[in-house]
Amino acid sequence: MATPPQWEFSCDMEMYFGSEENASIVYAALVVDKELQPDKVKRLMTVSDGKLSVHFEATEARFLRASFSAFVDVLTLATKTIEEFGQVMKL
Repeated sequence: MATPPQWEFSCDMEMYFGSEENASIVYAALVVDKELQPDKVKRLMTVSDGKLSVHFEATEARFLRASFSAFVDVLTLATKTIEEFGQVMKL
């Protein structure tokens, strides 16, 4: 029987988007992007009061770094999209 993973490494980040609507748009865009190795990395996202909170846990530091880095890249794209089109877009 396989030993369950040890989630020794973790990281938290919070980003304020100015409104619950913007934070929810970013959440909806990012929540569909699942972790490629869910047995090695877990990610939990929540939205509250216009803020996106993300908690990462990983079995190794390298998996945490890779997951966090990829997430920040997509988060940056979503944020730039809201900055550029946020006042015009209605979802």
